[in-house]
Amino acid sequence: MSPRPEAGDAPARRLSARGLTKRFGSFTANDGVDLELVPGTVHVLLGENGAGKSTFMNMLYGHLEPDEGSIELDGKAVPITSPGVALEHGIGMVHQHFSLVPSYSVAANVVLGVEPQSVGYSRARVSKEVRATVDRLGWDFDVDRRVEDLPVSAQQRVEILKLLHRGARILLLDEPTALLTPTEIESLLETIVALRDSGAAILLVTHKLKEVESVADSITVIRHGVVTGHFSRGEASQVELARAMTGRASIPEVRTTGPAPSESEIVLEVDGLTVGRAGAPAVDAISFAVRSGEILGIAAVEGNGQHELVEAMCGLAKVEAGRVVVRGADVTGATPRQVRAAGVAVIPADRREQGVVGDMSLAENFSLNAVAAGGRRRRGLLDRRRMRQLVTEAVAAFDIRPGRVDARAGSLSGGNMQKLVIARELSADPALVLAVSPTWGLDIGAVADVRERLVGLRSAGCAIVLSSPDLDEVIDLSDRIIVLYRGAVVAQFDRETLDTDALAVALMGVTAA
Repeated sequence: MSPRPEAGDAPARRLSARGLTKRFGSFTANDGVDLELVPGTVHVLLGENGAGKSTFMNMLYGHLEPDEGSIELDGKAVPITSPGVALEHGIGMVHQHFSLVPSYSVAANVVLGVEPQSVGYSRARVSKEVRATVDRLGWDFDVDRRVEDLPVSAQQRVEILKLLHRGARILLLDEPTALLTPTEIESLLETIVALRDSGAAILLVTHKLKEVESVADSITVIRHGVVTGHFSRGEASQVELARAMTGRASIPEVRTTGPAPSESEIVLEVDGLTVGRAGAPAVDAISFAVRSGEILGIAAVEGNGQHELVEAMCGLAKVEAGRVVVRGADVTGATPRQVRAAGVAVIPADRREQGVVGDMSLAENFSLNAVAAGGRRRRGLLDRRRMRQLVTEAVAAFDIRPGRVDARAGSLSGGNMQKLVIARELSADPALVLAVSPTWGLDIGAVADVRERLVGLRSAGCAIVLSSPDLDEVIDLSDRIIVLYRGAVVAQFDRETLDTDALAVALMGVTAA
C-alpha cells in the first residue's frame, strides 16, 4: 500500500550541489557536478556503471568528503561531514545493499544506533513509536517481525522507514529497485510518488529508463564523472537519455535468433530433482535437459524454487532425490569445485556474497577459480604477473571501471562488480553457464553487451540456463522456457510458439490443462 503522509509533515529543504569533485589518487570520480533537488520532486540521476553516481550520493550523505565544491541547503553552504550530520539536516540514504540486522525486529532495526538511553525506554515503547510512524504512512507492517522473515521488497521499505522515522525529508535512493520483482517495483514507485507528493525531495539512482518515465520530474545524466545533460520531465526520449548516458549513437536490442538445436549434444540433464524437506520441497521432482547451443530460460515469480534449483545444480544445495548430469558425468551432490571442474560456470544471484571476495584485488578475484583448480602458478608460487595481465585484458574487454587491477573488489560499484564476475566466469570457456540475473544492476549499454556475450556463447555451442526476474530478458534470450510454480514445472514454451498471455498465467500456477 502506498504511504499517506499527514498534511502536517514538514516540507524538505532545497538541496544544491555546486561543483562537487572527488578524486581517488589520479582517478577523478566526480568532476564539477552540479545538481538541484527541489522539495516535492523526484530527481533521477542516470549514468553508466562506474559513472560516479554512488560517489556523488556518498558525498551528499557524508560518507565521502568533496575535494572541491559545496553542498547547500536552502541556499546556505553546509558541511556534511558524516551520515550523522546528514541526518541532522534531514538527509537520509538507502544504499544498494541493505544495512539491516536480520535477526532483529523491524522496530529494533529502525531505532538501531539512535535508541534513547533513558531508564524505562522499553522494547514495547520502541515498537509503539515505530508503529505510529508506520500507521502515519499507511503501511501494512508488523514492526515486531524479524527482518530475516521479510521478503526483499519489505526489507527495502524497512530501510526507507528508518529514514522517515528519524525525520529525513531528503531521500537519497541508490538503485532501490535492483533486487525487486516487477510487481514490487511498481509498489515501490507508488511509495516514492506518494512521498514526493507529501513534500519530500527524492534523488533516485536507477538504470531503468521505464522507471525514469514513470516518476522523474527532472533528470541529471553523468558520464565518466561529468554532467552530460539536465532534462525536465518529458524533455528527452529514452533514446536521447541512453545516448547521453553511454555516448553511443544507438543501443542494440539483443535477442536470440535462428532455430533451436534439436540434435546437438545434451550438456545438462536434470532428472527428478528434489530439494528441500519432505512434504514441502522447494524443488519438486523437476526434469529437463539443455543441449549444446541452447538457452533454457527459467521463469518464475520470486520464491517458487528457482534459486534452490540453481543452487542444487552448482553444488550449493542438498539434493534429496534425482540426478544432475553434466556432459555424461553425474555431479549430483558434488562440491562447487567439482561442478566447475565438469565445465560449469556460475553467475550467482548475489555478486557481493557469492561472486567476489571484497577484500581481495580485482586480479585475485579474476583468478579465483583458476587458482582453486591448481592454475596460475609458476614454480609453485602464484604467477601474479600473469594474473595481472589476464585481468587487465578483462577490464578492457568488459569495461570495468575504474580499471585499477590492484584495487579491492569491494570498492567497485555494484554494476562493475557484476562485470568482474561475468568476465571471470565466461573467460573459462565453459560448456555450461548457469546465469542468475546476469544483467542485474547494469546500465543499458552493459546490459546489451552481456546479452550479446550470452548469445555469442550459444552460437559457439555453449549450453546456458538463464534465470532472471526480468521476464522480457528471459523471453528475448531463451530458445525454450520452463515455468516454475511452487517448485514444480507447470508449463514449457518454445520461442517460435510462445504465447505471452499463457506464460503470464502459468506464472500464477494456472495452465491450459
